[in-house]
Amino acid sequence: MHRFYLPPEQCKDDTLILSDREAHHALHVLRVRDKERLMVLDGAGQELLCEAHRTSQDQLAITVVQRNSVPPLPYQLTLLQAIPKGKIIEAIIQKATELGVHRVVPLLSDRVTTQLDEEGAEARADKWRLTAIEAIKQCGSAWLPQIEPPISPKDYLARAEKFELPLVASLQSDRHHPRDYFKTFHAERNRLPKTVCVWVGPEGDFTPAEMNSIKGSGALPITLGRLVLRSETAAIYSLSVLNYELQSKYD
Repeated sequence: MHRFYLPPEQCKDDTLILSDREAHHALHVLRVRDKERLMVLDGAGQELLCEAHRTSQDQLAITVVQRNSVPPLPYQLTLLQAIPKGKIIEAIIQKATELGVHRVVPLLSDRVTTQLDEEGAEARADKWRLTAIEAIKQCGSAWLPQIEPPISPKDYLARAEKFELPLVASLQSDRHHPRDYFKTFHAERNRLPKTVCVWVGPEGDFTPAEMNSIKGSGALPITLGRLVLRSETAAIYSLSVLNYELQSKYD
């Protein structure tokens, strides 16, 4: 069944309208026909089974047949990702969405070559949100992750956000397997963490000063194995391992 996205404020009525990108994809790529069933995701936990019933050149009207509420994961994963060269960040956001990430914060670290003003950062974030939308349509997730505008590690740390288990991918000698931290957390609180973040550096990793600041904020250094991974591989590896540790217990 084909999947489409509409924001929650456009999903309140029994008759919905697909327009712009979604309508073009439905009408001119997928060739959706009258009475055909399709699924609409609102990115906020709703799956809407719908039926196409009226088309025009640039819009598709659909009727809601059934509404299903999908509960969120019992934990929230945040990826703090230094922006790699080129368009690799888009692939990271796509895969992170497929892995159920709650939020992605792109980082303009010292070894990142991209420089953006406030307007450029917001425009880039809008583009990356479209990547996340396409990803939930592909994987069927009812929850759209938050994709924030790029920010420097220093400015992000100034927010003083708190996570029950903050982690940072590290090449330094004081790193541990993520499972060690999960075991310690569970032993101390008799449960698993509900909010987890992981910092992933750029090519060449975070600078020593950045790493010291990140660890100084409370982030615990984790190993990603014996090999040195590319930034995009490190992000996917980290999220996969954290999901495994969390889902295996909650499931």
